Amino acid sequence: MQTEYALLYAEINTFSLILIAVVLRKTMGLSKMVAQRNFAMSIIAEMVFFISDTVFVLINEGMIDLGSFTGAAKLLCKELYFFSTVLMCFFWFLYFEYLRDSELVKTPFKIRLASAIMWILTVLLIANLFGGFLFYVDKSGDYHRGPLFILTYVFSYIYVIVAFSHTLITWFKKSDAANRKLLLLLLLFPIAPGGAGILQFIYPRYPIACGVLALATLLLYLNWIDQLISLDPLTGLNNRNQMMHYYQQWTKNRSEGSTLYLLMIDANKFKSINDNYGHIQGDKALKNIADALRLGCRELPKRANISRYGGDEFAIMFESDGREECEKLKTRIKEKLAEINERTKVPFELTVSIGIASSSGSLSLKQLIDDADEDMYEEKKNVGGR
Repeated sequence: MQTEYALLYAEINTFSLILIAVVLRKTMGLSKMVAQRNFAMSIIAEMVFFISDTVFVLINEGMIDLGSFTGAAKLLCKELYFFSTVLMCFFWFLYFEYLRDSELVKTPFKIRLASAIMWILTVLLIANLFGGFLFYVDKSGDYHRGPLFILTYVFSYIYVIVAFSHTLITWFKKSDAANRKLLLLLLLFPIAPGGAGILQFIYPRYPIACGVLALATLLLYLNWIDQLISLDPLTGLNNRNQMMHYYQQWTKNRSEGSTLYLLMIDANKFKSINDNYGHIQGDKALKNIADALRLGCRELPKRANISRYGGDEFAIMFESDGREECEKLKTRIKEKLAEINERTKVPFELTVSIGIASSSGSLSLKQLIDDADEDMYEEKKNVGGR
């Protein structure tokens, strides 16, 4: 019976290990973005978690006999198990914060401060080798939980709880409604693994934590792939394909008498920014413009589709009752961009020209873009922004 249990446990964990190894391989081959590097690090920690858990069970159930080293091997497996757990939760936490575009991950000091919990548990795990207050293996080779065993879960789950709380707060902010699909996934992600971890804490012989973790990791990976298909990787805005899809859906499903407005936004003298300050500063300029568009659209009564059309050109589509709202949006965007430029201390002048066009459903997308471009270049000519 013990052999069957150990084999079943090992089979479930091995399948989970293979699944996340494939995800890791795909992840590391597709992107070098900081957020995805944290995702990859969480998967590596997860793999150590799976391996140490599996080896411990095989040793504990007598499937692997290490003779006099059995007790030491069990203790080492559990040390790696709990260290990989807190490491995994820490990198998940960072990954979630990057996806939320949190201020925390924009400051190295705050990231180091957040890692303090992980380092505290690491020190406790090292001390546990000599004190056995978290867990220990007795002289007969049997594993036992120590009086402070609960700390191995508390320190790891702090990251999960904080990430969940931050995401929940963001969910309730009206300004982040456009990101609610991603936020919903981030809210749901910790629930299943967290619940599985609690069950395995209560019933340590149930092989459920690794399988649930692997499936949750796969879900995050599939969501990331979906973002790669639909989002611009530099700015995080929709890409041109999503803009085209949005207009197609609107023309098919629009209500009678509705009007869609298109704003085409182009950076003034962008080539000179790249030529004089380099492409890193050019990328920073594009990110500033994207942030200004997001902030400017927050006050719109209806959700807008904000896209990077290509290069230094952006587009905003939304339904409105009249051009007056578009003019107000233009003003807000330019004001927000000026504020962002001042806050980020860009070493160059960064402004935009904005053109407006409208459609009641009869225009093709190309005609609509041409109309907005014409209006935009008229403004660009007037301000000398070519």
